[in-house]
Amino acid sequence: MLNMGMHLAGGSDSPYEKLNPLFGIYAAVTRKGLDEKPEQGFIPEETLTVEEALGLFTKGAAYASFEENIKGTITEGKLADMVVLSEDIFSTDPMHIKDVEVLATIVGGKVEYSKGEIC
Repeated sequence: MLNMGMHLAGGSDSPYEKLNPLFGIYAAVTRKGLDEKPEQGFIPEETLTVEEALGLFTKGAAYASFEENIKGTITEGKLADMVVLSEDIFSTDPMHIKDVEVLATIVGGKVEYSKGEIC
């Protein structure tokens, strides 16, 4: 569907899935559960790149909620909702994405959560 240009959104089916979007990005990139199974991934030909998976949870989610004009990208004039991560998910081993920590959460340009003296 992504290759056909369809708008797709990432999210969790809470309470059935954990709320951490990094788990969803990990699953989209590896096609594995948090237990790292199945070994070859579930339908491995459907894996996404980290950029594509991140887009589902940012641009895609904003589009799905009709908020693409105020959210979804770090662009002048938008709300500045973002996180600071312990590692660069674009360069870490995809199997490690699920273990990356959120160090700070910024909502509307204001630090709402910070693990220590980050921001």
